[in-house]
Amino acid sequence: MKIYTKTGDKGNTSLYSGKRVKKSSFRIEAFGNVDELNAVLGCVRSLSPSSSIDEILNHIQYQLFVLGADLATPEFKKSKKVQRISEQDIKSLENTIDELEKLLLPLQSFILPGGSPVAAQLHLARTVCRRAERCVDTLCRKEKCGTQPLIFLNRLSDLLFVLARYANNTQGVKEVAWHGGSKK
Repeated sequence: MKIYTKTGDKGNTSLYSGKRVKKSSFRIEAFGNVDELNAVLGCVRSLSPSSSIDEILNHIQYQLFVLGADLATPEFKKSKKVQRISEQDIKSLENTIDELEKLLLPLQSFILPGGSPVAAQLHLARTVCRRAERCVDTLCRKEKCGTQPLIFLNRLSDLLFVLARYANNTQGVKEVAWHGGSKK
């Protein structure tokens, strides 16, 4: 099978259902950002994070493929082949956040993104996740896409923030607090 089909040469692509849409459609933009987020998480994993972080990221990457398929299949298209993001997927993210936060000191101020290479890349992943969330929000205002994808991305960005803090903590890297615009 060839990797190129030439079917998208005029700015159209296929959804999972087979329907052709413009590559600039809200739906394509939404799952394109989810795909970018998955690639950024692959970059984080290439930095050899701790096994606990790597295990979490591995699971998230699989969930992002589910989310991509969910977004590529309009909600009204019922298919046994398409798995959708569920409340349980969201609860799993929340449980992971809760477990990691038990290991961290409470935040006293905003912190600057950065720290160890793994933490810095997790902060980057968080911002890509927020962009994907905004795109999914736009999509859901234009077309039906269910409530779970947006909630999932909102929770995932929280988890990526906590994972960045956890990565810095486990590597002994001090977080830099933001002090209202003045460097201290």
